[in-house]
Amino acid sequence: MKQLPTDENPFQSKAYTKVELAILYNPTSCVTVALKTLSRWIKENEQLSAELDAICYNKYRRTFTPKEVAIIVRYLGEP
Repeated sequence: MKQLPTDENPFQSKAYTKVELAILYNPTSCVTVALKTLSRWIKENEQLSAELDAICYNKYRRTFTPKEVAIIVRYLGEP
């Protein structure tokens, strides 16, 4: 089982599945709502969307690369 970030286990910018990252940002939501919320945040932030597009982000892929995670965290903050 994956551990959630804590003071002793801080957030790490690494590859995450979309479900993992969505749950980190929305821990009280169900998986579907968490995924839709994260997707909406990405779409609504034009600078974030543009930067992800510049590195060939594929919205259909099930994972975020470490570089994509770093960009998301830069705009949305650490989960």
